[in-house]
Amino acid sequence: MLLRSLFCACILVAVAMAVPAQEKRVHHPADLSDHVHDDAHGYQYDHEAFLGKEEAKTFDQLTPEESKDRLAKIVDRIDTNKDGYVNHAELHHWIKHRQRRYIEENVNKNWKDYDQNKDDKISWEEYKNTTYGYYLGEEFDDVDDKATYKTMLARDERRFKSADRDGDGIATREQFTAFLHPEEFDYMMDVVVQETIEDIDKDGDGKINLDEYIGDMFTPEDGEEQPDWVQTEKKHFAEFRDTNKDGYLDAGEVAHWILPGEVDHADNEAKHLIHETDSDQDGRITRKEILANWNMFVGSQATNYGEDLTKSHDEL
Repeated sequence: MLLRSLFCACILVAVAMAVPAQEKRVHHPADLSDHVHDDAHGYQYDHEAFLGKEEAKTFDQLTPEESKDRLAKIVDRIDTNKDGYVNHAELHHWIKHRQRRYIEENVNKNWKDYDQNKDDKISWEEYKNTTYGYYLGEEFDDVDDKATYKTMLARDERRFKSADRDGDGIATREQFTAFLHPEEFDYMMDVVVQETIEDIDKDGDGKINLDEYIGDMFTPEDGEEQPDWVQTEKKHFAEFRDTNKDGYLDAGEVAHWILPGEVDHADNEAKHLIHETDSDQDGRITRKEILANWNMFVGSQATNYGEDLTKSHDEL
């Protein structure tokens, strides 16, 4: 039952309470690669940034000829305006798209469960009935924590309505993605902030005080001493989080905390790849320029073997 899965997710959140807030609450974009970006020792970072981590592994098993053939087809897909060039905007969009594949896979998995009438849309009623249907008629009388499930239902409905930008009660695939992963969409940021406040705000005043802020990270057992990082977080609350110095975090301050301005790694990688392969320095790259530097974009059995030799030499 999907409702029980939701309840398990709540349990996991509770377990995570021992994790410092800056690790748990702050929304950082996923890394483009697990590898260090150092072209002098190979292009694995570039491969994973350009292809996505799983697809990069697939290319590592191909011959150089197969890798180049597939890369040529990818170039055609990246060149969305079909002018024969890959510009920065197109490459940036492609890298962002590849990095979001895990989100798309999650949405596709859930889509099948919720699209009950198979019309390639998900209405609020479909989502509600699939998730909570067994309990709705009895007003959650059959579950132990009745209030929690009622709160979850109201919160889901509010998030669904925010994702449903045209207000027709039906989510397209893009809107359903915003519902499941609101942190990925600028227009859902108010929802992310509101839900964060509700999670931490125990007295219901719509703000977060110092005790609530620390309590979200650390609840001491009897006789347990506070770890050093708790004092550090208290200092962060006073000096950095509470910018207006009123003793509370309001919605704007919470947004600044959990949604920090980040470096756009996909943007930087797009600029890097163009800079390294744009032989005529016109600010865009052709299929010919890309294929001339194919091993920077994709791997193969040969490049994988060469990187292994480099690693072995470094270890020696």
